[in-house]
Amino acid sequence: MKSIQVKIIDPIGLHARPASKITGAATKFKSDIKIVLDGREANAKSLINLMALGVKSNNKIEVQAKGLDEAEAIVAIEKVMRDNKLI
Repeated sequence: MKSIQVKIIDPIGLHARPASKITGAATKFKSDIKIVLDGREANAKSLINLMALGVKSNNKIEVQAKGLDEAEAIVAIEKVMRDNKLI
């Protein structure tokens, strides 16, 4: 398993637009990809799961990937977050 921890800096937090981009990127990988906030997990391939986490500005989250392409998945999700100015 590979993981990274990031701090959300977007003033709105993880809202629908960037969440949908994360989901879009995550679905390209075979690995299981999760976003973890305060011990609660969300499947990064599910927009509903991501939105249900309620990630706010200044929250620290962990992105976890487990599977054959886990390293590539982590890099891709981090890039989407940076490109959308979430982190």
